[in-house]
Amino acid sequence: MGAALRGPFFTNSRRGNPKEIFPMAFSEMTSKERLMTVLRGGIPDRVPCMPDFSNMIPCRLTGKPFWDIYMEGNAALYRAYSKAVEYFGIDGWFQTNSAMTFQRESLADIKVTRTVDPVQNNRFTIHSRYDIDGDILTQGKTMFVADSPAQTERLMKDIVRDFPIYKKMLGRIVSCETPLLEEQRAMCGDKGIFCLTVGYPGIQAFIGAIEGGVEAAVYACYDEPEIMEEWAALMDRDYVRMAEMMLDQKPDVLLLGGSGTLTLATPALVRKYALPTIKTITRMCKEAGIPSMLHSCGRSMAFLEMLYNETDLDCINPLEEPPMGDVDLAEVKRLYGDKLCLMGNLNTTNVLIEPKERVAEACRRAIDAAAKNGRFILSTGDQLGRDTPDENIFAMVETAKTYGKYN
Repeated sequence: MGAALRGPFFTNSRRGNPKEIFPMAFSEMTSKERLMTVLRGGIPDRVPCMPDFSNMIPCRLTGKPFWDIYMEGNAALYRAYSKAVEYFGIDGWFQTNSAMTFQRESLADIKVTRTVDPVQNNRFTIHSRYDIDGDILTQGKTMFVADSPAQTERLMKDIVRDFPIYKKMLGRIVSCETPLLEEQRAMCGDKGIFCLTVGYPGIQAFIGAIEGGVEAAVYACYDEPEIMEEWAALMDRDYVRMAEMMLDQKPDVLLLGGSGTLTLATPALVRKYALPTIKTITRMCKEAGIPSMLHSCGRSMAFLEMLYNETDLDCINPLEEPPMGDVDLAEVKRLYGDKLCLMGNLNTTNVLIEPKERVAEACRRAIDAAAKNGRFILSTGDQLGRDTPDENIFAMVETAKTYGKYN
C-alpha cells in the first residue's frame, strides 16, 4: 500500500524511533481508537473499514419482516445494527436518533390520531392526522415487509396555505431527555464511534414536509422566498439548540445528516439555507473538541471547496463516484485531504453486488487513492442495498486488514 507513515505526524523535524513516538499506530487498536485517531488527523494501525449499512442489512439479518423493526422504532434498528457490526467485524458507525428526545414549547392545542391500513401486497400505510387549533394537516408513511419505510404523504400540500398552520408545531426546544443514551453508548463500546445526529436546513429537510418532493421544494425557494427563509431560520434555531444539547452529552462524533441536502440544490441555495447552520455547528464541535462529520450523497464536488474553506468540518461522506456522484477520490484527496477526513466511496451497485474479487480490487484502489498520511475511512458510496452479498462486506474488512496497513 502507498500509505506510508509520513505527512503531518512524521516530518523531518521528528527525531527518534516512530514506534516509540506513536506506539498505538504500530499495535492493534480497537475500532473506536482507530476511528478516533483518523478523525483527529492521526495515523491509525490500519485503514478503518466502516461501510454504511445502518438500515437494510441489519434488518435482513434479523430474519424478521422489516416493518417489525421499524414499527418498534429506531432503538430496535440500533440493536440490530450492533449485532451486524459484530457479525461482519467492521469498525462500527453507531448513529442514533433515539438516544435523545426533545421537548418544545407549546404554541397550539395539537391532537394527533393515527390509523393503519390492512396489509396488502406486503405493505401497509400508517396515516397521521394532526388537529392544530382546529386546522387539519395529514401525512402517511408506508411500511414494507422487506424494504425501508417510505413517506407517501406529506403535511403541507400548499405551502402558502399550510405553513402558518405547520409552524405552530415548531415551538422552541426547551428541554431534552436521554432515555436510551447510556444504554446505546454502552452497546457501542469499543466496537466503533458513538454518533449523535443533527440536521441542517436545505432541500432534503424541506421535502420531508412539502408534498411534491424536490421539485416542489426548489420551486418554493424561488416562488415563496419569505416563507422558506422563515422556515430555514426556525430550523437553524432548533438544530443549533439540539447540537448544543447533544455536545453536552459528549458523543464521540456529531453527524450532520441530510442525505441529499446539499447535492439536491444549487450552490447558491446551499449557501443561503444550509451553510450558515453548518458553519455554526461545526464551530461548536471544534470548540467542544468533538469531531464533526457530514453526510450528503450524490454529486458533491461543487460543495467540497465551500465546506473546506468556510467551515470547521472534520469528515465528509460518502463522496460517491460516477454515475451516482462525481467524485474522483484521488483528486479530492489532493485538494482537501490535508484538512478533511474522507469517507467512502465504493459504488453500492456497480461494485458491491459484483463478485468479491472485484470488491477487493475496488478497496485497494480507494486505499491507494486516499489513505496516504491518514484521514481516510474505507466505506461505501451511501447505504448498502438489502441484497448486498455478505461475502462482499467481509471482503471489504479483509482488504482493509491486509492491504490497509501503514508501512
